[in-house]
Amino acid sequence: MKSLAELEQIRKATLEKINLRKEDKQDLTRVVIGMATCGIAAGARPVMHAFMDEINKRQLNHVTVSQTGCIGMCRLEPMVDVITPDGAKTTYVHVKPEMVPRIVAEHVVNGRAVEEYTIGAAEDK
Repeated sequence: MKSLAELEQIRKATLEKINLRKEDKQDLTRVVIGMATCGIAAGARPVMHAFMDEINKRQLNHVTVSQTGCIGMCRLEPMVDVITPDGAKTTYVHVKPEMVPRIVAEHVVNGRAVEEYTIGAAEDK
């Protein structure tokens, strides 16, 4: 850095990027996969890859896939949360890669949760 003015320009550019990210997140659907040791052992890694492949195949630019640590219910792993732009969260349990296309098609694209894959359905058994 050569001057205070240059530092100020960098600060402004960084703040603009942060604000853009905040605005963009308002329209995003988030897919969050539990990737702690228990999730990975139960098969979360192939599930994550299946979500990334399906979302890329469908060119869904409004969807992000991320991972999180332990969710605390190891017996239900692999677990996936789908969080819609309005903040509603649906938790899917015992997710297998072959379940992913249906979750993406019905929930992410069409806004209807796949009830029989959710935590509520698992707890009713």
